[in-house]
Amino acid sequence: MASGVDSKIEERAAFLRKELHRHNYRYFVLDDPEISDAEYDRMMQELISLEQAYPELARPDSPTARVGSEPLDKFDTVNHSIPMLSLDKGFTDEEIIEFDKRIRRSLAIDENILYTAEPKLDGVAVELVYENGRLAMASTRGDGEVGEVITPNIKTISSVPLVINSSGDQKLPALLEARGEVFISKANFEALNRRRLSENQPLFANPRNAAAGSLRQLDSRITAQRPLEIYIYGVGTAPELTAFDSHAEVLRRLKGFGFRINPLIRYQIPLSRILEYYKYLNEKRLSLSYEIDGMVVKVDRLSYQQELGTTSKRPRWAIAIKFEALQERTRVLDIRVQVGRTGALTPVAHLEPVNVGGVTVSRATLHNEDEVKKKDVRIGDQVFVQRAGDVIPEVVKVISSVRDGSEVSFEMPKTCPVCGARAVRDEEAISRCINVACPAQLKANIKHLASKAAFDIDGLGDKLIDQLVEKNYVDSYADIFKLSWEGLRQLERMGDKSAENLINEIEAAKRVSLSRFLYAIGIRHVGQHTANILAAGYRDLDALSKATKEDLEAIEGIGPVVATSIAEFFSREENLKTIQAMFEAGVLIASAPETPRNDQLMGRTFVLTGKLETMSRDEAKQLIEAAGGRVTGSVSSKTDYVVAGESPGSKMDKARDLGVAILTEPEFKALVS
Repeated sequence: MASGVDSKIEERAAFLRKELHRHNYRYFVLDDPEISDAEYDRMMQELISLEQAYPELARPDSPTARVGSEPLDKFDTVNHSIPMLSLDKGFTDEEIIEFDKRIRRSLAIDENILYTAEPKLDGVAVELVYENGRLAMASTRGDGEVGEVITPNIKTISSVPLVINSSGDQKLPALLEARGEVFISKANFEALNRRRLSENQPLFANPRNAAAGSLRQLDSRITAQRPLEIYIYGVGTAPELTAFDSHAEVLRRLKGFGFRINPLIRYQIPLSRILEYYKYLNEKRLSLSYEIDGMVVKVDRLSYQQELGTTSKRPRWAIAIKFEALQERTRVLDIRVQVGRTGALTPVAHLEPVNVGGVTVSRATLHNEDEVKKKDVRIGDQVFVQRAGDVIPEVVKVISSVRDGSEVSFEMPKTCPVCGARAVRDEEAISRCINVACPAQLKANIKHLASKAAFDIDGLGDKLIDQLVEKNYVDSYADIFKLSWEGLRQLERMGDKSAENLINEIEAAKRVSLSRFLYAIGIRHVGQHTANILAAGYRDLDALSKATKEDLEAIEGIGPVVATSIAEFFSREENLKTIQAMFEAGVLIASAPETPRNDQLMGRTFVLTGKLETMSRDEAKQLIEAAGGRVTGSVSSKTDYVVAGESPGSKMDKARDLGVAILTEPEFKALVS
């Protein structure tokens, strides 16, 4: 018992330490929490209070170490017992195939080699040293031979176990050097940079830059405020694990110890599946919650790894196959303003064309006037530009150190660059064109109306919309439903057949659900999700159009800003006239079923994967939501069903691993019928 501390208090502190470690394991490793975040925070706060009141209760491995400690004067250094070597790099399928040939040639065998493949995180490599199950030291990779000791900073990362889990038959190792990658997720990186922008601090160029800067803080209390995470990918010295036959077994044992292992790792697969996995990761990378810049391939059998050995710089049994970069450096040639469908004026950087991840980028969004000023983007600046998904790229950071004085500051115009009407800055600090007849707004509104989530009119592309507006074929988006074959065939590059096809598309699109209609008509702040909420709450456009702001706020999921926007939209005579014109042109809102078709789906979570034969995935999603269910994009322990079509991919594999029910398309149709 600690000197002078009541035994009950000491027992309580020990209990809290043990429970907090256990809940960390369940949350980060098993993805199966038992308590809420609020309850976890209460337990942590109680332990902090006990250790502050009784300092003799503090332990080096206490969960309270995650809040940080007193600043260091400098970082100590440490020699890695086994060097943390860099990897050979490749960029193509051919280089993967050549790597496999080299391995089999070196081992003098003709049989298929099995590999472990994993996403190559764009983070910071670290080593965690555990002695008798407790975190004793952590260091950076450094130059591979010598790293900096960053133990206080590593302890602040919630997904790093401070004590190894020794439950079951897993023997507690006397010494274990775990190696992993520290990173920051995309969403947390954006939030971090937004906060720094608001505090007038320099922005981080990318998540890796942010993670590296966070780990090298002499004050670990600053590191504790950064949203760092970690995935473990291997070991250095680990005597208890040398008896295993494969790298896959090592990773599984590490997960059992409480380390976080990337769920996307593919274990013990041949060359053919390595090539498939490389293609899969390259396609999936933009949808992941964190940055990856390639794939790491390792010979799985440990005896083969030992036989192949290493060069002075790299292991011969592993290779990193890189993807094309998604962030590059270029120059801002000009900053121009574009007008959106709500009249919002958005500054856009026109760039020297640069290849970013296989796509030539010549424009990047600057979001709004305030962001241009905070980032201090000037015409002529050298900047980092990045591409994320299919959206327009964005300027991440200005390289102000290379300015030569010729750069020109940007000023937001006071009038609309398209129609010349006055631009007014609203409560959201966004400048908007006040002319509702502005051609730029009309073009954007028609494009939105025709989009897949709205009326889904195929063939109504940008160039055709430009012609329709510029040649006065349409004065509002309602006029789209009045177009004639005779009129369309007079347009440039519009033959008889093309005109007929478009008219057929428009006719087929006239019958639409209430939620799609509400999304299509362009009410500010009403996206697909909000449109679904409104359609479920009212089921009738007339009733919704007469609802007050207070009526709307009473609906769960509708806040005051959205409620105000909806009420104002339906209070404007020009909007009601446009809607009436749509109905007169033949648009019909299909009635929704009064109740979900199958109460068993209420509250159930589905994931759709693979190609379905008799319906699109969007149609399947509508069936699920109409029956009270919910569709998400990834499989977790909370998923109830995975609906698997042709070529389902890794989601079905993960469903099997987690024991989630897998439905074929006929089984799914039977469930929702």
